[in-house]
Amino acid sequence: MNATQITETLKSEITTAMKAGEKQRVSALRLILSELQKDAKEGGGDELAVLRRERKRRYEAAEAFRAADRPELAEAEEAEAAIIEQYLPAELSDDQLREIISAAIAETGAEGPKDTGQVMKAAMAKVAGQADGKRVSAIAQEALGG
Repeated sequence: MNATQITETLKSEITTAMKAGEKQRVSALRLILSELQKDAKEGGGDELAVLRRERKRRYEAAEAFRAADRPELAEAEEAEAAIIEQYLPAELSDDQLREIISAAIAETGAEGPKDTGQVMKAAMAKVAGQADGKRVSAIAQEALGG
C-alpha cells in the first residue's frame, strides 16, 4: 500500500467504524490518519515508519500502564497497536531474520560482539521495516556470541 492508498483506506474505514458505532476503532483510526497527514505535511514521506513509531508508542504506553497497575488502560493501548498493525507489512519470522543476519555477518566479515553495529546496519537495510530493531539486535548478538 502506498501513502494515498493507506490514507484513502483509513478514511473509508473511519466512516465504516462510525456507522458501526465502534468508538475505540474510530478514535485509533483518526489518530493514525492525523499522524500520517502531519508527517506528509512535514515532508516525511515514510508512512510505514510513522505506523511503526505509533505502534511502538502504544506498546510502550501499555507497558507503563501495566507497571502502574492500570490494566484497563494497557489493554486500550494494545488494542490501538493491533489496529495499527493491520496497516503494516507482515513481520519476518525469527528464521528469516537469522538468514538475513547470517548474510550480514558474511558480508561484513564480523567476528564477534564488537562487530554488532556493522551487522545491524547491514541487516536493518535488508529487513526494511519488517522487524523491530530490538529483535534484530537480539538475534545478531546471539549469532555473534554476545
